[in-house]
Amino acid sequence: MIVNTIRLNQFRNYELLDINLSPGTNIFYGDNAQGKTNILEALYVSATTKSHKGSNDKEMIRFDQEESHIQVEVEKNEKEYLIDIHLKKNKAKGIAINKVPIKKASELFGILNIIFFSPEDLNIIKNGPSERRRFLDLELCQLDKIYLYNLTNYNKVVKQRNSLLKDMAFNPSLEETLPIWDMQLVKYGSYLIERRKKFVEEIAPLVRDIYYKISGEKEALDLTYEPHVEVDEFEEKLEANKWKDLKNRMTTTGPHRDDLSFAIKGIDIRKYGSQGQQRTSALSLKLSEIEIVKETIHDEPVLLLDDVLSELDSHRQNYLLKQIKKTQTLITCTGMDEFVKNSFEVDKVFEVVSGNVSEKLQKQM
Repeated sequence: MIVNTIRLNQFRNYELLDINLSPGTNIFYGDNAQGKTNILEALYVSATTKSHKGSNDKEMIRFDQEESHIQVEVEKNEKEYLIDIHLKKNKAKGIAINKVPIKKASELFGILNIIFFSPEDLNIIKNGPSERRRFLDLELCQLDKIYLYNLTNYNKVVKQRNSLLKDMAFNPSLEETLPIWDMQLVKYGSYLIERRKKFVEEIAPLVRDIYYKISGEKEALDLTYEPHVEVDEFEEKLEANKWKDLKNRMTTTGPHRDDLSFAIKGIDIRKYGSQGQQRTSALSLKLSEIEIVKETIHDEPVLLLDDVLSELDSHRQNYLLKQIKKTQTLITCTGMDEFVKNSFEVDKVFEVVSGNVSEKLQKQM
């Protein structure tokens, strides 16, 4: 899988951008706040329809403009795809694949498989469970459209059920409609639990192996899925917690409260791990993501590294750079020191200054 071309029109701080990428390593360097991350964000939107920052469509449109376009040319399994995202200030976004509009955003998932790695991801271990659930959901939605369908419906049901719980405080007779939402919650939620469990079982050995190698074969990391409720107990616990839900006016049982456990020799490194252990765990998790995607789609994903190298020590930098040689990678950074220091071969280098991108010859660096 290769992204050949990125074209941006009125996206973020870009008036116009048209660049051709190398199938290898592409470096975008420049000072902070020049627009490097915006290029990666545009690719992320092209793969998932959403910003990795959680920004809405309006925020991604260039200041004083009404709309924005992202066009990405992708080569996958000897087929070519043109992904066209049309962002509008006051309307829903338009999406077309090979110039044919699609009705559901879910039709886009799976064409371009992206793995995004930012400095914030290095904190996925020590931060709250919501970020670890987000990791599960983002990856599984790209790999499994059935998962995306069930997750979308599950989130809708949770929202509707929470709204009902609030309304019941003023209208107790609404309680008779609660079993309808409970039934749907169990239906969609059970699929999420089973699929997450399977995914973690697949990725855990990869995470363990990568961590073991990065640590110099000194430590092994155990990754475990922690479902908030098991499938066979879901319905029963939902009923048992009904009065708790009514009191809190929110749904307290279900996979929207799941977590991932990271342990070394039985010690929970989410709470008691050193910064080095937590960062190595995060790096192992992201690198294992590449492997699991390769195994699932029988192709290489596209890797986006947003200013990550500056956050890693030289040992972890070197390990990461060695692992990504066969994967098309876009890397943002403020300078080229890390690549020179690690004698890393770079295929294309772009300088980014105030929303202007210029390609640099290697010998100029």
